[in-house]
Amino acid sequence: MWRVASGPQDSGTGGDVAQPAAAAEGIAADSVTRNAAFAIGTRMTTAAITAGVTLFLGRKLGPTDYGHFALAAAIAAVGVFLADLGITAATPRFLAERRASRPAVAAVLGDALKLKLLASIPVCVALFALAGPITEAFDAPGAAWPLRGMAIVVLSQGLFLFVTGVFEALGRISVNLRIVATESVIEGTAMVGLVLLGGGAAGAAFGRAIGYSVGAGIAIAFVFRVVGPPRTGDAHVSGLKPRDIARYAGALLIIDGLFRLFSQMGVLLVGALVDGGRAVGLFELPVLLAWFLHYPAGAVSSAVAPRLARRPGVEPDVDLFARTSRYIIALQGIFLAPIVVWAEPILVTILGSKYRDSAEVLRALAPFVLLAGPAMLVSVGVNYLGEARRRVPLAIAMVSANAVIDVVLIPDIGIVGGAIGNDVAYLIWVPGHLLILRRLVGLPLRPQALAFARALIAAGIACVPLLLLGTDPGFVVLVLGGAVACLVYLAALRLTGEIARSDVDFLRGLLARRFAWARR
Repeated sequence: MWRVASGPQDSGTGGDVAQPAAAAEGIAADSVTRNAAFAIGTRMTTAAITAGVTLFLGRKLGPTDYGHFALAAAIAAVGVFLADLGITAATPRFLAERRASRPAVAAVLGDALKLKLLASIPVCVALFALAGPITEAFDAPGAAWPLRGMAIVVLSQGLFLFVTGVFEALGRISVNLRIVATESVIEGTAMVGLVLLGGGAAGAAFGRAIGYSVGAGIAIAFVFRVVGPPRTGDAHVSGLKPRDIARYAGALLIIDGLFRLFSQMGVLLVGALVDGGRAVGLFELPVLLAWFLHYPAGAVSSAVAPRLARRPGVEPDVDLFARTSRYIIALQGIFLAPIVVWAEPILVTILGSKYRDSAEVLRALAPFVLLAGPAMLVSVGVNYLGEARRRVPLAIAMVSANAVIDVVLIPDIGIVGGAIGNDVAYLIWVPGHLLILRRLVGLPLRPQALAFARALIAAGIACVPLLLLGTDPGFVVLVLGGAVACLVYLAALRLTGEIARSDVDFLRGLLARRFAWARR
């Protein structure tokens, strides 16, 4: 619900200080530490359920049927950007700048939601109607009904993500924890239930549609409770007209469309160049695992990135952003040793021997895993600065490089070529955004470069105990060895100087304030 009273705010150096008094009708954002805690809870909840459902589908459906489901999801994901027009990515910036005024927030939200619906409904209908011809083009007719289910997801998931982005921009991520957890449980239950009833890949797709449809309804109900009824046409209150939102969304439409194309390009090209079923399943599951590994970093990013938004009397908190970026890089590096040394036993243990051929894909995705965490922070950070247009050349370069590498390598070396394409794309994407942030807000780059170098060194050292334990461990050795590798990695970071005494004190103080705040 709305909280008019001021809540604790993070100063950018780790301490919680009082927020300046907002207007009586405004919204009081939670502190960075509180938002980060709820964001981590939100991401971990959905990650745990999604991971569990994904593993179930992979085992139950097998590579071919799961490949049909994955292909339908990839096609729908590319269609999502046409159903959004950049509105979901553009709106948070304007909300973050106006969160001191409830009427202004409601006005921006109303105009943005109207634009969102006008774009989404026609795309959803067209995708449902053309599912047959589209899947025939990929020589995968078994994906037609899964794609029809995903057409409904295009509309419902789009609305759901729009609303969760609203609460992130307003600093009310605690609301997201409730609605995301509810949606994830409903979606997972529906997908598993329909598959067990014999629905196959189509059942999984329509289960996802059920989950997001219910989740979108709940999320919109929370908007009415927290923000009040969205108001359209109140430009005198918000200082914006719908065309202002649409204009900024235009740049983000290009970026979002290209990024969605990038995120699904490997699946689509594997389906087109190799086959429409089994190879897609073998490729997509390790890619999904790689995406799951950046969920904690993404949670922290959603709490920190809005602190770069410029508001009256508030400048971007560059120090907090730079420190967070270093910590995220260090966090991502902890996953490298296990996926490089033990990719095959990890996948065989969680998915079964049918996915043994996926191991090389997961191993090849190690650079992508390291870069995926900071990628989210720097991308959203530039958006909150209102400089999305600067990202367009990077998006074009990233997608072009990925497409060329995939087309050249997949026919030659198979599905591993798609993983290499992802790596090269992020080697363009992340450094490019860091350079943009340096020009815009003076982000220091040397600490970021050192963080990457030290994470790689520490990961190399952490490989040693895993190699000593062998490359075909049992489940118990897999778990214990992974824990040992994590401890060795952290010790190596400390020895290289990436985790200094000041960082330990900072994190200890942050946790102490978080738990002290929770007890109040």
